Parts: sequence; structure tokens; C-alpha cells
Amino acid sequence: MSGGRLGPNGLPRDQVPTTFDHGAAEYDRLVGFNPGYHKHLRLSAQRMQLPAGGAGLRLLDAGCGTGASTAALLSVAPDAEIVAVDASEQMLARARAKSWPSTVRFHHTRIEDLDTTGSGGRFDGIFAAYLLRNLADPDAQLRAFAALLRPGAPLALHEYSVRGSLPARLVWNIVCGAVIIPLGALLTGDTTLYRHLRRSVTAFDSVPQLRARLHVNGFTGIRAATVPGWQHGIVHTLTATVPRPGSESGRTP
Repeated sequence: MSGGRLGPNGLPRDQVPTTFDHGAAEYDRLVGFNPGYHKHLRLSAQRMQLPAGGAGLRLLDAGCGTGASTAALLSVAPDAEIVAVDASEQMLARARAKSWPSTVRFHHTRIEDLDTTGSGGRFDGIFAAYLLRNLADPDAQLRAFAALLRPGAPLALHEYSVRGSLPARLVWNIVCGAVIIPLGALLTGDTTLYRHLRRSVTAFDSVPQLRARLHVNGFTGIRAATVPGWQHGIVHTLTATVPRPGSESGRTP
């Protein structure tokens, strides 16, 4: 990832982890004001349809932040081994400070560099919450996810997508302008992270575009579903798998 490459909001991609570092201290408090935030993460984890309990599974939480997505994975697979990674050192410090079973391990690394960390082989599922739109090359990352997954194992993207819906864009911009950005300023004294959130979401793929992106990067069985509450049509789960050898891989998204 080029350090000078710009995101859709003009923020260089290599500055995104540092921006999250600056917001880490109040991040959990801020998302706590969002009705359904943790419930929706658990819903997306449930949509992975992992075996009950998850015994013997090895799962990747890609972009774990302060650990909310890790907790969501644990809620559906309490007996699985979970490898949780994030590029923000301060967000990861907040995650590590919480109570976790010995089966959860945290690594400070960019997701793009995961294959250099000795992660120990393929995964039986990958959960990526609010990650893809923050990366310089989403397509390369999806191909990397496909290589990291065992054939037939699920990938779940839990992500904002408002580009294909005028009502969703209007609600998103109203909530950002009236609630998220002012509240972020009040709690942290800095609006950089929350303006990045607003602009990166409005610039990101529509759901059909994201489905197509998954398809061209090697995934099949692609499904999309939204969440209940005020984020209906704004936050979505997209699940997909890497085809097993000999299975049909040419279906349309």
C-alpha cells in the first residue's frame, strides 16, 4: 500500500490507523451510543453459519479494532481459536485490556501484511467488520482472503453501503452531521476520524458493486442482507465462500 495514496476523502491510507489511534480512548464509548451496534455485529457473525460452538475452528477477525467484532465471533463460536488483527496500535491496546479466553490472540499488523506474521495456515472463517472501505486495494485484499480461507469456508463482510440508495444516503448524512461528528468532537476534541467515516462510507461500493467485487475476486455463494433499526439499508452483511475443488465457480453474483 503506497503511503501517498489517497482515500476517497483525501486522507492518505497510511494515516487511517493513526487516525484510529487518536480516537481509540473514546471509541467504545462513542459506539455505545449507537443502538444496535453490538447486536448487528453478532447478527453478521451468525450469518456465517459456523458449526455450533466452533470447536476445532480457526477464525480470523480482520480489523478487530477494540474487540467488538471479536466478541461477536465469540458469541457464535465460543470454542474456536480466534486470531484478531488490527493496524491501529491504540485500538488493539483497548481490545487486549479486556477479558478474553485463552483461545483469542491479538496481533498488531496491517491486514495486508498478515501473511508475514506467521499466522499458522488457513482459516475456517474470516470476519471483516468496517474494514474493506479503509484499504487502498480492496480487490487485492479479497484475493488474499480467498487464499487464507479453506475451501468452502465463509467470509463475512460487515460494512456500510449507502451508494445505491438515496434514502440510505440521506439518513447517513443527517446522522453524521447531527450526531456522529458533533459527538465525536465533544468526546475527543477532534473530528478527523468521524469525517473520514462519513466520507469513506458515501464513497464506498453499493451492495451490487460489492457483490460483483467479491465475485471477480474468487468468491461464490454470495449473499447480502441488511440489519434492523435505523441502520436498515445502511449496514449490510455480505457472506461468501471460496469454492471447493470441482464445484461450480462460474455463477454470477
